Amino acid sequence: MKAVAYSIKPCEKELLIKANRKRHDITLISNRLTLATASYAEGKDAVLVCSCDDVSAPILHKLKEYGVKYISTRSTGTDHIDLVEAAHLGIKVGNIPVYSAESTAEHAIALILALYRNIIPAHQKMLEHNFALDDLVGSTIRSKTIGIVGFGQTGQALAQILRGFGARLLVCDITDVSEKVAALGAEQVELKRLFKESDIISFHVPLTGQTRHMVNAETIRQMKDGVVLINVSRGAVFNSADVFAALQDEKISKIGMDVYEFEQNVFFFDHSRYPIEDQLLKAFIQHSRVLLTPHQAFLTAEALGVIAEKTIKNLNLWNSDKCVGPACCCVEACAVEPSKIAV
Repeated sequence: MKAVAYSIKPCEKELLIKANRKRHDITLISNRLTLATASYAEGKDAVLVCSCDDVSAPILHKLKEYGVKYISTRSTGTDHIDLVEAAHLGIKVGNIPVYSAESTAEHAIALILALYRNIIPAHQKMLEHNFALDDLVGSTIRSKTIGIVGFGQTGQALAQILRGFGARLLVCDITDVSEKVAALGAEQVELKRLFKESDIISFHVPLTGQTRHMVNAETIRQMKDGVVLINVSRGAVFNSADVFAALQDEKISKIGMDVYEFEQNVFFFDHSRYPIEDQLLKAFIQHSRVLLTPHQAFLTAEALGVIAEKTIKNLNLWNSDKCVGPACCCVEACAVEPSKIAV
């Protein structure tokens, strides 16, 4: 099978080459998939993309013209792909349904600990040779109530970690996961109760019609004063303007984000020589009570290895005229609405 892989990072290249074992003719390019770069897919059977690529309807039509039959995204989320249009065009879509839940869960923990123990301001003081303890008083996770929104693989991995910290855990999920939750000493509750009682809320949901702007001015009012929010899922789960306003009012005390609502064309790229035009993003970056990382929660050697292997597995199955099974994101094959496809 002939394929072109877009948005390839140096840390992925050798892993994909190794996983491929020369079975497929894959062109690896660092270019992001856009209308301007879609022509690289001409004559290819498949394209391999990531979450920063644009796989909207106009680009899907171009890919179809160039003969592309398959799209495999090197991510769990598929919100960057117009699945309905892909199905209409007869292009099969696959993802990486599970790769390393621990990677993302551990990053959430890193954000929580850094915020709760004031690691960033402490480091800044050290750089200035200021060893005073002023303004560095933190809090323990033990005995705090932590809400986990979304109890897929990542939410479960986070719950397992937090169990060791002695936190009280509340879980909200659209399905009945009460048995799994109970086994971890947690409790499944409605979202309003989770918002009301949680000191820290961590989000682990796909971006769907139901989860877009799940955190907004109205839902923030339901939360505890001084709540800490963690988002390692998708940026648009937060209404960014509402969240920043609540941060300014100190309704939200601190925020840890690995994603940002308007990160497209910004995250994954070096802008050190070019000014960031998004004023809200700049405000988040510069805020002393915000810890923002550039969509790196997945970025571990273990996760990258699994992603490479499963990406090639998708190509192997398609090359044998087989469905990719759990990795199938084709709307018709999933027999569910695109908004229900799990991450």
